[in-house]
Amino acid sequence: MNFSLIVCTYMRKKPLLELLNSVKSQSLYPNEILIIDGSTNNETQNALQINHFENLKYFKVEDSYRGLTKQRNFGVNLVSKDSEIICFLDDDIVLTPTYFEHLIDTYKKKPDALAIGGYITNEVDWKKTAENRTSSDKFYFDGWERTEPSRFKLRRKFKLAPDVSPGYLPSFAHGRSVGFLPPSGKIYPVELIMGGVSSYKKEVFSKLKFSTYFEGYGLYEDADFSLRIAKLGNLYVNTNAQLAHHHHASGRPNQYNYGKMVVRNGWYVWRVKYPKPSLKAKLKWHATVFLLTVIRLSNAITSKQKKQALTEGIGRVVGWISLIFNKPKTN
Repeated sequence: MNFSLIVCTYMRKKPLLELLNSVKSQSLYPNEILIIDGSTNNETQNALQINHFENLKYFKVEDSYRGLTKQRNFGVNLVSKDSEIICFLDDDIVLTPTYFEHLIDTYKKKPDALAIGGYITNEVDWKKTAENRTSSDKFYFDGWERTEPSRFKLRRKFKLAPDVSPGYLPSFAHGRSVGFLPPSGKIYPVELIMGGVSSYKKEVFSKLKFSTYFEGYGLYEDADFSLRIAKLGNLYVNTNAQLAHHHHASGRPNQYNYGKMVVRNGWYVWRVKYPKPSLKAKLKWHATVFLLTVIRLSNAITSKQKKQALTEGIGRVVGWISLIFNKPKTN
């Protein structure tokens, strides 16, 4: 199957080169690589002129196309007519040598798939576990266990824990990401995949585009796009298509704006899936926002990064209040 790789980048010359070097080592190499650069300098362009990568095409976008979702849509329009699959990777990713081999093979194993996500290996420590193990400090799934984050333990005490499998959105949102799927080697059905480690059948883009509601950094744009695809067909995560995500600090929004995005973009994604939630779901959504905001504000006392926690917490409060006067439009 012919496939294209699109990498949208912004002021990250060094991480991008690390990603591309891991692409160079792939057992299955992309038919084309499109670099969509929103940088405000020429450092990335200069680096790619010095370092050669096969099948690579570089595009520098103007201000009107800068921002994650805009750059992705820009790249999709440049994909070769022969391409059947369009893959996206964040610019701070490093692939295992068989990433594309496993990812593309999944479309043969799951011909009904419209989208398939890869699997991040360096963020969570998983262990195989006995079936009868139970601990409030652990999360269990499919014969594996991982540490349960404190926010989920607290949510469980207030009966606000997710009531669906990882990779699905509960009726009150605030679900578990695909990061709660174990490295079992299995292919799991989901309705949410991570945009930075994603792939889609090209036909998807004849019906859908990435929403430009998500300006700049684009927090949760991948959830929005996934949920819209899920209305058309099936999505999967292949836990054998492995990579590492290094979360490079540059290019990210300040903590105050991030906090606002968490709440407002979270509300937007929730209403994409559930445009008319029940009263119970609404109450649980707001209760969860309140609890998570309190936790983040308390980090201003308990964590080492006190200023970041406080400013993000304030951003969450402002974003929450803003929903009273100015709700995002999902249509």
